[in-house]
Amino acid sequence: MIRIFILFFISTVLFGSEVKDFKWEEGVSYSVFLEKHNLPTSRLLNDLDDDDEKLVEEIRAGTNCQMLMSADGKIEQILIPLTEELQIHIFQEDDSYSFEAIPIIYEEKTEALTLKIQVNPSVDILNETNSIALTTIFSSAFKKSVNFTAIQKNDDLAMIYKQKYRLGKPFSMPVLLTAMIEINGKRHHIYLNSDDLYYDEKGVQLESFLLVNPIANARISSKFTLSRFHPILRKYRAHLGVDYAARTGTPILAAGDGKVVFIGFTNGYGNLIKIQHSDDLVTVYAHQKSFRNGIRTGLKVSKGQVIGYVGSTGLSSGPHLHFGLYKDKVAIDPLKVVQITTKVLNMKEVKEFEKLRKKYDDDISTHLGKHTKFIKRNESGNACYIQNQPNKKTT
Repeated sequence: MIRIFILFFISTVLFGSEVKDFKWEEGVSYSVFLEKHNLPTSRLLNDLDDDDEKLVEEIRAGTNCQMLMSADGKIEQILIPLTEELQIHIFQEDDSYSFEAIPIIYEEKTEALTLKIQVNPSVDILNETNSIALTTIFSSAFKKSVNFTAIQKNDDLAMIYKQKYRLGKPFSMPVLLTAMIEINGKRHHIYLNSDDLYYDEKGVQLESFLLVNPIANARISSKFTLSRFHPILRKYRAHLGVDYAARTGTPILAAGDGKVVFIGFTNGYGNLIKIQHSDDLVTVYAHQKSFRNGIRTGLKVSKGQVIGYVGSTGLSSGPHLHFGLYKDKVAIDPLKVVQITTKVLNMKEVKEFEKLRKKYDDDISTHLGKHTKFIKRNESGNACYIQNQPNKKTT
């Protein structure tokens, strides 16, 4: 693996090079991107192994990327985030270019926001922070447990969340730790428990969008991981979904109600279906042998409806279903959402939850007392990965 380090600087110029930010364009594939920038497909596409070829199909439209350009306009390096932990690194090496997947270096901060309701939570959070992400996580957390129409002007709102920063800018969706909304003098709380599920003050799990297993009683052959280092290959890998081992032809079920937004063939995932659900969730069903007759783009499907059949198309070593789940275009672990019944905490878990709830309640009270306002973080300037050149000392 190429040894690299991250170098921060204030100006945009470094040794005659310039860092340029760009967003990945809608409808642009990885191969088209390479051709557009005159980058060699032989080294950067044709020579990729099966896992890396699947990774390039995970590049999402709207992703914030960086490109390091030399003074004469030549591309030296490119960073393309794939998940919250992994990114593609394309870099100039000798007279050509190389490809690798590397960890994302980020800083995580715990932040808080309090305000007095003037219009409604969504409008007020957006006005205060200019962050659609913060507005979304608050509204989604409460929408099935609290009636926002009963809120009165000057009712209190508070939230504590974690936000990752990459290159000095907010990166990925924030994670809501706890939140409170006052309605007619009564405070309603939610808490993110240690099991990554949300609960109310009584320790009751909050209902959310529930998915069913796409294959009944199937064996899980590979679980979800955002980033792991392969000790033999000496490379970073990601598996952005769950693999269900099953016989060829086994029916595949839609995990939830939704609309088919893609159906077709891709090099990495073979015969593929994507279904858009509520709550900005998209499910992905890959390596299918064939699709059920009548399935097409735009078709509405129901939870549990057959959409296709298990196969081994694309880059696959045997018959199985690769099942992916994306929230706001970010890959998340399907096994944390696929649930049949609401979880009930046992006695030991209740005691641990009570400790967590008290801590969060105290934190909320502290921030309300301080009238904590949203703080826009100062960006730390541009940054870029610089290859550690042989025989040169780095610090």
